[in-house]
Amino acid sequence: MDATTLIGLVAAFCTAVSYYPQLRKCWDTGSAGDLSLKMFLTLAAGVALWSIYGFLKSDIVIANAVSFTLLMGILHFKLREHRAQV
Repeated sequence: MDATTLIGLVAAFCTAVSYYPQLRKCWDTGSAGDLSLKMFLTLAAGVALWSIYGFLKSDIVIANAVSFTLLMGILHFKLREHRAQV
């Protein structure tokens, strides 16, 4: 494994797991608090598109899938709160 591949794998890992602390906080509190719904919807769309791109290119599929799954968990809490306010 060359240095470029290793950097890419570490970056993919960091990006994928970066959502876990926020999801854990939402899970523990049952609230998405001050999180921006528009930002998370935009981010989820971007990660979904990266997942499709990765699938089509046969590259970084797992990291994108993990990121998308964690983002969907956060969006679940945010959308639940949004619906309760409307």
